[in-house]
Amino acid sequence: MTALAVPSIPVHRFALACGATLLVSPRPGAPVCAVQAHIRGGHSLDPTGFEGLSYLTGRFVEQGTRAFSDEELALALEPAGGNLSGSTTGVSGQIAGADWKTLLECFVETLTAPTYPKAKVELQKKRVLDRLLLERDDPRTQGAWSFRRLVYGKHWLGQRDYGTLDSVARIERKHLVKHHRDQWCGSRTVIAFCGDVDPKAVRRFLDKKLAGWREGKNLAPREQVFPKLEARRDVFPAQRQQVHVYLGHLGIVRTDPDYAALTVMDHVLGTGPGFTSRITRILRDELGLAYTVHAAIHSSAGVLPGTFTAYIGTSPENLGTAVQGFGREMRRIQKELVSPDELELAKSYLTGSFALGYERASRRVGALITAFRNGLPEDYLARLVAEFGEVDADDVRRVAQKHLHPDAACLVAAGPVTKRALAALRY
Repeated sequence: MTALAVPSIPVHRFALACGATLLVSPRPGAPVCAVQAHIRGGHSLDPTGFEGLSYLTGRFVEQGTRAFSDEELALALEPAGGNLSGSTTGVSGQIAGADWKTLLECFVETLTAPTYPKAKVELQKKRVLDRLLLERDDPRTQGAWSFRRLVYGKHWLGQRDYGTLDSVARIERKHLVKHHRDQWCGSRTVIAFCGDVDPKAVRRFLDKKLAGWREGKNLAPREQVFPKLEARRDVFPAQRQQVHVYLGHLGIVRTDPDYAALTVMDHVLGTGPGFTSRITRILRDELGLAYTVHAAIHSSAGVLPGTFTAYIGTSPENLGTAVQGFGREMRRIQKELVSPDELELAKSYLTGSFALGYERASRRVGALITAFRNGLPEDYLARLVAEFGEVDADDVRRVAQKHLHPDAACLVAAGPVTKRALAALRY
């Protein structure tokens, strides 16, 4: 029997003086190193009426710091192929391995000392507003967010992290400065680094550079309340040639014991390579309903529940056929055992290609962050590959019965559709 390709990401864990956790994965000979900081909270901390504040606070960190202008940051990083970018939950970047100290120097500056120059903030904010303006009339985007609101209700996961036209317009530089000062601190931060380095050297470097960063207080656990599973529907009317359809419901957390079996199920049902999955093969190839169609539950799982989402873009006259196709395939995989060929194809793809996805340093630091945030063991990737190989047809049917809820699925159609027409559909 051929040995499985197993990704190995060794890790050294340190507690920094500023209160942050540091995870370093040495990789001898690696040409590129990568770093990522994750800060707990994200857009769950956005005040009412200021949705998008966490997003703008993170996105604008590289516009200038106490030590560097944005041009100086670029000049320091670009000769070695480096880059840095901020997000709602932190900062990430990469560079040629020999220049890891340059990367971390700039990384620490953007993480701890952004100055949010007013002119730069206004320019970048305008770009966000332009994006929101374009999205206001875009059926696919609006349909996706309508679907999340149906699934998550008033929970912050159902809200756009980058805000709304009204909320972003009222955010000013002073709000970004205050939010960064109040919410970005050592005790809420985990930093992951991967490259051809001595882990202790990275710890010493960051301990020195972050010595003055405020430790702050960690976030207390909060009760998470989601709407009950039940069928809910919504329409985003738009005169277009295509209708975008989203069907699904609340999903799973990453630590769900059925995660591996659900990943295999997804590859049979709606995310397999090429056009091998059932939904793609039947709705796209056999019925000719669309080019883009997929369904999955495992890919959005995190510390909080993700979603099971089935999506298709199709012509308005095929809306009913597409929705019925989703429901039919969800129920079929719950009732019938998947064929040996389908099961073997899905498992072979997962066990054969899984390690290749972790060749990039940026993917490895992301895996370290995922493991830390979800409390997964250091060898969780190796265990996952082994679990893929153990999934059988009974497992696939069992997890489909447990985790798929076609009778309680939310349904959104965005395009030339009426609420009355959507209400009449059965799946």
